[in-house]
Amino acid sequence: MTVLEPKNRGNNDSQRDARGVRYARYRTIIECVAEAPVFDLEYVQHTCRPEKPGFVTRVVNELVREGWLVSEADEGETRFRWNSGRGEFSMSRWLDEKMFGAQIKARPMSDRPRERLMKLGAAELANAELIAILIRSGLPGESAVMAGEKVAMKFADRLEQLADAGRAELRDISRAVNSTAWCQIMAGIELGRRIAALTDRPITERISSTRDAIEFCQRTFARLIRDARQEEFHIVTLDTKNQVIDTHRITVGTLDASLVHPREVFRKAIRDAAQSIILVHNHPSGDATPSREDHEVTRRLETVGETVGIRILDHIVLGNPDCASIRESR
Repeated sequence: MTVLEPKNRGNNDSQRDARGVRYARYRTIIECVAEAPVFDLEYVQHTCRPEKPGFVTRVVNELVREGWLVSEADEGETRFRWNSGRGEFSMSRWLDEKMFGAQIKARPMSDRPRERLMKLGAAELANAELIAILIRSGLPGESAVMAGEKVAMKFADRLEQLADAGRAELRDISRAVNSTAWCQIMAGIELGRRIAALTDRPITERISSTRDAIEFCQRTFARLIRDARQEEFHIVTLDTKNQVIDTHRITVGTLDASLVHPREVFRKAIRDAAQSIILVHNHPSGDATPSREDHEVTRRLETVGETVGIRILDHIVLGNPDCASIRESR
């Protein structure tokens, strides 16, 4: 029996290829424009060579018509700047809506979240991409990538609260988050929690030297050393015999004395009835050399610790492969 190929299969393939090429052309121009707070057409046309000037002009004009860019006359020349009042511009969302709608399959292979995960690893993906993978499929007019970006943007500065989001709340953010997608997101979060509870669980032991402190931190915070892409500040609480009670994450982000608030640090220590604590944070660069800010944070917390009667035993900086003790570096 002869199986006949659909007559339009070749046309569909060629159309998909054409859209992929057009997507790449648009993306090149958007990336160029995104790097310049103020620019003129000549700058973009020159930077995007060998792209045709007419196509560059058309893309810029589309952004102006949609309100993403504002054109201004400056000494007879037209300049463009991003419109801050329009909100945050998402390049991937704009490109999806421009060319693919809900058809994520039409995106270039290298730009699909699942393919990027397989090629680069989960740690290299943005929050929006990870959420898009959990959502899996979109709806007409809204792809899984668009939905992932909407959810990630909504929880940008409070990602930990995503675990408490109900089905209706996420559905209001994106129509693509149906009951199945919500279950997949919640299951992914819970699995991550359980793995973190196993890998970050402190080992009950006594810290009697700087070497003990470093070795304990290397084991307990192996995830930070291996995978973290930004700085995290933790504490280890200890009892009267310098035995580990627990560990607590205090902040995420570049270490700064204004961000590491003594109230949060010592609230955890007081709750654990700790006699002393060890400060811990990582350097994603891998270089464990303590910075000026590291020393400032340590001195500030030591002063507060003397007041509340909780001693700072040390401050361990996690690098890869080495770690450093701020107490020893003084």
